[in-house]
Amino acid sequence: MDIRTAICDDELTDREVVSQYLTRWAKEHGHTITLSMFSSAESFLFNFEDNKAYDLLLLDVEMSEINGVELAGRIRCVNREVQIIFISGYSDYISEGYDVDALNYILKPVDYEKLAKVLDKAAERIKTVERALFLETADGMVRVPLYDIVYIEVRGNYITLHTTEGESTVKETLSKIEAELDDRFFRTSRSYLVNLKYISRTSKTDVTLTTGETIPLSRGLYDKLNRAFIKHF
Repeated sequence: MDIRTAICDDELTDREVVSQYLTRWAKEHGHTITLSMFSSAESFLFNFEDNKAYDLLLLDVEMSEINGVELAGRIRCVNREVQIIFISGYSDYISEGYDVDALNYILKPVDYEKLAKVLDKAAERIKTVERALFLETADGMVRVPLYDIVYIEVRGNYITLHTTEGESTVKETLSKIEAELDDRFFRTSRSYLVNLKYISRTSKTDVTLTTGETIPLSRGLYDKLNRAFIKHF
């Protein structure tokens, strides 16, 4: 399982230690970690504006300007599923962790065995939480589970997500959306991404979906699409 993870800690040494422990744990358990590291809550929030697709966050509590608990509160406003682990040299904020549904609170210096047990728990939760896109639409922030997305298309300067529940349109690039998806999606052309689950038939020039709709398939992608389909299922 690939776990999209961020560490936010203003101490370089602590970031590096936790990063090494994460890598060790992932290797021991057969997971992969896609890791981003931030030295402040502000830098994390700047990135979070464009990338909300995290599965796991390890946040230092004592940071200047915005502390870890406040940061977690802001994250929870748009993402209720991400697993949050607080890491701190102080126990003062343990009770506040419950307010933001934190998974656990680990005291520094971080002990590998203790962290590994918490990561095991986080991995179990991540398995049960379906990944989703969090999109800013004209009606506000919406959560779109990946399994609900049938296909995505470009319409001018906008992206339209066709789901089992209807459509959602946002001003975004297809490449940006694609970066937040997993391997169940395939880019059939410059303007289309399709969920492999909803493919019923393919030809050299197009893809027929279970909804009855047809989307174009770019020249030369037929074999690649079939390999992706076989690999996924």
